[in-house]
Amino acid sequence: MAADAPAPVIDDPTGPMREALRLAGAAAACGEVPVGAVVVQDGVIVGRGYNRPISGVDPTAHAEIVALRQAAAYTGKYRLTGASLYVTIEPCTMCAGALVHARIARLVFGTREPRAGAVVSTAQVLAAPGLNHRVEVVEGVLADEAQRLMQDFFRRRRA
Repeated sequence: MAADAPAPVIDDPTGPMREALRLAGAAAACGEVPVGAVVVQDGVIVGRGYNRPISGVDPTAHAEIVALRQAAAYTGKYRLTGASLYVTIEPCTMCAGALVHARIARLVFGTREPRAGAVVSTAQVLAAPGLNHRVEVVEGVLADEAQRLMQDFFRRRRA
């Protein structure tokens, strides 16, 4: 995915989530599971990503990881202290762990992932008592749109 120039965002969480949904649509167009993510720091989108494990031949190329990598490259820091990550679907275990390692301040996600979601659905990775960093969690932002995107994708795949 080509790096886009940073873009100003509004404090309203629907702005970054709409960008994440746009990226999820790009993933679906490539035949990837439609998940999109953006990293916002100081009111600016500094990282964007969408699922690419199939096209990138990389099992770690989840939307969140791609966005975190781009944000780290843009800022020149591997710790993204104070940043927020917006993602269309509840993160998996790997991605939740990456949020802790990156020191993301806030996770905002659209809809729960009942099978692999590791924040509230199947595990509460971010609430593990031994962690040295806490991530604030906000869920349900544009949840209907995120859920519809996933349902439509898998419905087309089964057809």
